[in-house]
Amino acid sequence: MCTNLSTYAQIRITMTNFIKKNEIKNNWLLIDAENAIVGRLAAYISRALRGKNKNQYTPHMDTGDFVIVTNIEKIKFTGKKINNKKYYRHTGYPGGIKFSTPSILMKKKPEEILKLAVERMLPDGPLAKKQLSKLKIYKGSNHPHESQNPKVIDFANMNKKNYISIN
Repeated sequence: MCTNLSTYAQIRITMTNFIKKNEIKNNWLLIDAENAIVGRLAAYISRALRGKNKNQYTPHMDTGDFVIVTNIEKIKFTGKKINNKKYYRHTGYPGGIKFSTPSILMKKKPEEILKLAVERMLPDGPLAKKQLSKLKIYKGSNHPHESQNPKVIDFANMNKKNYISIN
């Protein structure tokens, strides 16, 4: 920390030292999404991808961790969101608005539900696209990243509201 004396007000301002590119250390996290609630899981993942869970967070650099999510087909929604929530997209043509619900996406591409939720929690821009590429989502409990020795995150036991037993 360096201390500067402000010219406007005679108070001491402590400046944060930003992390350098060669000091960045990316960890690998493994999360089991079985019976996890989508929004809570997406909020945790987006913080980890941006690096906000570290004390060396730098907003303009990619200091986040790699996140592996398994058992994505067993993810849950609270309330009636499984049928009532709508994901909109536009084809680019007049009258080309399309929508789908989580129940439709669960049958076709369950990994897309979590990816959309995390993507919308990240800021817009090229840095967010780079951070989103560090998210690895897999059906089932197997994944090809065993050699990275990921740290297992027990997401269900972090908070009793993070998982649901029925849906």
